[in-house]
Order: sequence, then C-alpha cells, then structure tokens
Amino acid sequence: MAAPENEKADGMPAELTRPQKLAVLLCMLGPESAAQILKHFDEREMELIIGEMGRLELISHELQEKVLKEFADVAVVASTSVAGGEEIVRLTLEKAVGQSRAASIVGRTGRHKDEVDQDDLLRPIIDADPRELFNAIKTEHPQTIALMTSYFPPEKASAFLNQCPVELRDNIVERYATLQPTPIEVIEKIVAIVSRKLGVKATRGISETGGVKSAAALLNALERTMSKTVLTSIEERNPDLSKSIRAKMFTFEDMIRLDNNALQKVMREVDTKDLTVSLKKASYQVKAALLGSISKRAAETVKEEMAFLGSLKAKEIEASQTRIVDIVRRLEGEGEIDLNPQEETADAAA
Repeated sequence: MAAPENEKADGMPAELTRPQKLAVLLCMLGPESAAQILKHFDEREMELIIGEMGRLELISHELQEKVLKEFADVAVVASTSVAGGEEIVRLTLEKAVGQSRAASIVGRTGRHKDEVDQDDLLRPIIDADPRELFNAIKTEHPQTIALMTSYFPPEKASAFLNQCPVELRDNIVERYATLQPTPIEVIEKIVAIVSRKLGVKATRGISETGGVKSAAALLNALERTMSKTVLTSIEERNPDLSKSIRAKMFTFEDMIRLDNNALQKVMREVDTKDLTVSLKKASYQVKAALLGSISKRAAETVKEEMAFLGSLKAKEIEASQTRIVDIVRRLEGEGEIDLNPQEETADAAA
C-alpha cells in the first residue's frame, strides 16, 4: 500500500521535527553513544526523543543522509538501514539513566502516546457543535449514544445532554453509569459512523471509559436543577445505582458528610479567604461543621471577616466553594480521606 503524501515509505513524515531528527540520529549512533548524548537533555526532552525512537522501524539510507547533513559535526555515516523501536529505546535509556529510571520513562512515554492517539481520534467530534452532534446521533440506540458521550469531557457531555429530550437524557445517563468494557473494534466503528455523519475524519486509538465515576463527573457539570432531575429519574428505576453516583458527586453542602478528622485535613489546605467567602450563603450545618474543625481563634477570625463582607456575586461564592471541593476530591483520590465514613461504619456494624 502506498504511503500517504505527507509520509515517507519508512513511516516518517516528509518534514521532521527536532525530536524526530534526534531520534534518527541516536538510533544511527547506537546505545553507547546515544546514552552519552541523552544525558545532556532534561527528562521531558528525553521522553519526547525516546518516544520518537520507539516509533521508528527501519531507517532508510536516504533518511540517514538527510539527518546527517543537518548534524554536520557527526563523523559517522551509516551505509545500511538501521533499526529503531523498543529494544533500541530500552538499551539506550538503561545506559543513560539506569534500569529503574529507564523503565519509568518508557512507561510514561507509552502512556503519552496513547493519550495523543485518543486525542487525535476524538478531537473533531469533541469540537463539534453540541446541536450538530445531537442531530448526528439522536437516532442511534441510547446505549450507543451513552458509549459515545462517555469519551467526552464532562462539560462537553453536559452541553450535549442539554440538547436531548428529558426521557432520552435520563436513559443515557443511566446507561452511561453502567457501561462495561467494550471491544475496541466496536468503539472504533461507532466513532467512524459519527465521524461520517459529522463530515470529519476519524483516526485510531482510544481507551476505555464510562462508569459511575464518569457519570458523577458528568452530572456535576450539568446545571444543578437538571442534575437533580436526572438523579431522581435514575433513583426511581435503579436506587442502588443512584446511590453510587451520589456518593461520587460530592458538593460543598456534602461537607457535613465528612468526619472531623477528614475535615481537619481539608481545612489545613483551604485558603482563609476561600473559607470566608464559601460560608457566606452556606447552611447552618455546613458552617458549624467547617468552623468546628478549625481552632477557636481561626473560627472567630473567619466570623469577623464574614461580618465585614459586602454583597457577593453568586459566582464568587460558588468559585470559592468549588476550590474547597476540589481539595476534598484530591485528598480522596490520594487516599487521605474517605467521603463516606459513616456509611462504611454502618456496613461494618451490620
């Protein structure tokens, strides 16, 4: 099969980037010399070059000569094709930075490539206008729509759901939350269909997504009233699923769900100004919980500052509350706190 116009027969594009040129050169020099050169790059540059080395296959004599002309101070000129790929990457890195760091960098390079592939695949669809996207897939089965939207960022998915009729929207979110791993071939076929309807070109390479955590992120991105409506609808059909989604959603008012130990960990990282602003319109229970988790002196200071606060826009208050919730979610993700300690205690007792 003929290579694309912008790509050479050896798999390299007609115009090489700096990391690609360096990758070709280092493959030509071999692990020993390449390792000595790599030591002079920082880790991020090293990852980029190694990533390009890993993508190389056979490097033609023509390409070698082209690269060598740009590195006129290199004395060695190859006369045969040389190999790139994972083995040259491993040997070069191990000689440059040792076996342990080499394994770490190769691992990150592989993940970076997967992320780029996924971004290339979905970008034209994600960038599409939500109304155009809805018109393109509205006749598809709700399961297909749920699978497709599960690859969107929460903000994009919520904008798409805003175009859907209520019944379809609730159906999609419920299916979204219960998605199981799907064969990559099926996903690529769906992407190809949607891409054709939108008039965009799809490429290959995506990873699995969906599930309760993604559904919670999606609902957090929806307008609050709509989010509650969707959850209520799901609860009527599947109470257990609704409960699982709620547990992952966590809003500022849910701060009262945290035990005192968790609250103290959160408060240690919260900016005093954010705390003061966030409590301006908070419920009595939330105020009591948060102020009760800091020292009396600090609590008095916050109360005094609140008394001098003028009128604030709702967006300002929500922004401060969001920053605090972000801290909660980060600590939960790091395993520092538990968002549902009371439920776990009750389950253990049962």
